[in-house]
Amino acid sequence: MGIGNTSAEQDMQDEEKGSFSARRMNSRHQEKSGSVRLLLLLLLSLFCKTASEQIQYSVPEEMEKGSIVGNLAKDLGLSPGEIVNRNLHVLSLDKKQYFTISAENGKLYVNDRIDREGICGETIFCLINFEVMAENPMNIFHVTVAIQDINDNTPRFLNEDIRLEPSESTLPGAQFVLGHAEDPDVGMNSLQSYQLMPNQYFTLETRESEDGNKYADLILSNQLDRESESSFHLTLLALDGGKPAKTGTAKIWVNVIDANDNPPVFAQKFYKVSLKESAAKGSSVVHVKATDRDDGSYGQISYSFSNIAESASKMFLLDPKNGTIMVLETLDFELKDKYTVTVEAKDGGGLVAHCNLEIKIVDENDNAPEIVLVSSSSPIPEDSASGTLVALINVKDRDSGENGNIVCHLLDNLPFQIVSTSNNYYKVLTDGLLDRENTPEYNITITATDKGNPPLSTLKTISVQISDINDNPPAFEKPSYTACVPENNPSGASIFRVKASDPDLDHNARILYSIQKSNIEDLPLSSYVSINSETGIIYAQRSFDYEQFREFQLHVKAQDAGSPPLSSNATVKVFIVDQNDNSPQILYPSKGGEASALFEMIPLSADADYLVTKVVAVDADSGHNAWLSYHLLQATEPGLFTIGHHTGEIRTSRTFLERDAVKQRVVILVKDNGQPSLSATVTLNMVFAENFQEALPEMKTQPISPDYQSDLQFYLVLALALISFLFLLSVILAILMKLRRSGNPKFLQCFAPVPHSNNGVIFPPNYEEGTLPYSYQLCLSSESRIQEFAFPTNSVQIAENISSKTKSEALLTASEGNILNCEMDKSDTVSLF
Repeated sequence: MGIGNTSAEQDMQDEEKGSFSARRMNSRHQEKSGSVRLLLLLLLSLFCKTASEQIQYSVPEEMEKGSIVGNLAKDLGLSPGEIVNRNLHVLSLDKKQYFTISAENGKLYVNDRIDREGICGETIFCLINFEVMAENPMNIFHVTVAIQDINDNTPRFLNEDIRLEPSESTLPGAQFVLGHAEDPDVGMNSLQSYQLMPNQYFTLETRESEDGNKYADLILSNQLDRESESSFHLTLLALDGGKPAKTGTAKIWVNVIDANDNPPVFAQKFYKVSLKESAAKGSSVVHVKATDRDDGSYGQISYSFSNIAESASKMFLLDPKNGTIMVLETLDFELKDKYTVTVEAKDGGGLVAHCNLEIKIVDENDNAPEIVLVSSSSPIPEDSASGTLVALINVKDRDSGENGNIVCHLLDNLPFQIVSTSNNYYKVLTDGLLDRENTPEYNITITATDKGNPPLSTLKTISVQISDINDNPPAFEKPSYTACVPENNPSGASIFRVKASDPDLDHNARILYSIQKSNIEDLPLSSYVSINSETGIIYAQRSFDYEQFREFQLHVKAQDAGSPPLSSNATVKVFIVDQNDNSPQILYPSKGGEASALFEMIPLSADADYLVTKVVAVDADSGHNAWLSYHLLQATEPGLFTIGHHTGEIRTSRTFLERDAVKQRVVILVKDNGQPSLSATVTLNMVFAENFQEALPEMKTQPISPDYQSDLQFYLVLALALISFLFLLSVILAILMKLRRSGNPKFLQCFAPVPHSNNGVIFPPNYEEGTLPYSYQLCLSSESRIQEFAFPTNSVQIAENISSKTKSEALLTASEGNILNCEMDKSDTVSLF
């Protein structure tokens, strides 16, 4: 509760103002924090204006975190609107900040646990001083919170178990100091008094020391009597003055000392016990007990055997401290059935007592049956018929009578049974269906139990292996599979793997995979996919094209190698995943049309956002790969036109100005959304004119398109190459002509006329006298035409002899037996007259 401006609290603070500072100096924690706080205040005073107002609150200790201490903003006179602007906050100079201020309402809240005893110790007045800073303008306020003590501590004795050992001869009036209890609370919440529970021997006396602590003493009021009451305990209470009061408790244990005046006494003079012959070594036979009313060493008793036979001393052991007789060696009823011994008890003063003990050995069923495996059949096929012999056993027991009668049975619920035969022989037979896949091995546990009391049992486990038969078809993990294959996959790449499992063993579990059929009908199945018969991996035999077909279905068969073989089928649906392998195709404007088709006429009076034209494009891909976007790549006036990013509509972004060119050239880029993206471009020519007659001159001056320029350049280069070739050919021919005129080299013989041989002349059949034969030898290519032949008129020689040749109707000329052959690629030799 805030008490910043109340008169009653102000009077209390005025009266205790002088003592608060002195008590604050007693605490090291507050002294250190005060020094740091003073230093900070001195530094702040150099730069800002500080306030000297003192705000005081009073709260009880151990308040919950978040409890309201007071409305600090209200006590400082701040209006609700100033709270946020002033930014009230606590100056954090100490490691622990017990209070915090809400920035919204300006109230002071408890921020951490407040333990008055931990902060101020035994100081009656406990104060927590801190500073609060306000900004705009900056002010510092001193806040003091008085911590009120609550009764949260219980009085506690330093020694909660007080032990006294007075002699029974102690005289009344003797004083026994008990000490004092502590309570960290102050005032009425601290320790106020002691109380002793009513008793007939002691009274309580309370005294106060100079330091203010209260001490409790016991005063003996009556004579102690150990025989009537050797020990007892009292309860001492310490009470504080809180409401309700809290108490602390101490136990006072009183033991009365006595003399040795009593001999040991056994509980029984004669002990008789029956002991089973199967008693284990170290097991207890009997516990003899003697008591002595004396205390101390006179009441301590030791036990020993007296007048014991040698056979009994080897079989039994007596514990000298507690009187327990234990088995030392293995007992056997057939060797000795009864033992008699005497036990002596002696106390620390030398007084003794004796008792007799008779131990009778009881015969019992101490031999368990034995199981012998005579023969066993393992493994057995899992399709074995019921009643198939698995094992033959024999059982026996060393005991006699009922202890030697044996009954055998099988543990667990297994598909087997045990059948008794003669002379303690038993057969283990199958008794149900066997399944190797569920249980490949059985551990048959045979129990042989005799009829003794208690019965003894023997367990024997027979391991039986189950051999496999082909009784399980291969099973696919799923009846149908889905595979996604990206198009343009490399031929031979693996696209999916099917896997089947067969719980059988060895060759019965070997699985071979094959493709039975498919819904692909245009080409053989083997040209599309194949499967590895061992691993089940499906391979693509060709590269798939999403645009041709998007999915197909396969039926895969898994067959084991058993006899007969078993199989199962699964369906594999293969989906071709589209890849971005098709560039956008521009439908309008068409690149293959006339040149005038690429012109768009725009009225000079067109307003902004005027629709000029629309670029239409498609993409053969699908999905994201077919999402097209349109971009303005180049423009004569970049700010004159805009294009819809998704629509392809070309619009004017402003009106036509006089400074703008009448003819505008725009290059549009169409790009798809694939990764990486593919694109196409188209060039449009825009003409600003009011009618077609005004636009026609601009259309006629259309520049040559880049494609046309490219073709023109190609033809120009080709023409230049042909001209160069012809020029080079002319030069070569000119050189050859010069060489021909200067001489008759051998490699030019085909260009020179060959004179007729003097040895003989051959005339054609229709030769008439007066005919002048000329012989020319020409080398012509296969592409030469007859019109290209030219015959020279000079260098004519008259043949001396002319004859005809029968085989070919052509005239042949020989010159000294040499014939000149001119061989060229795809050329012929022609002789003409």
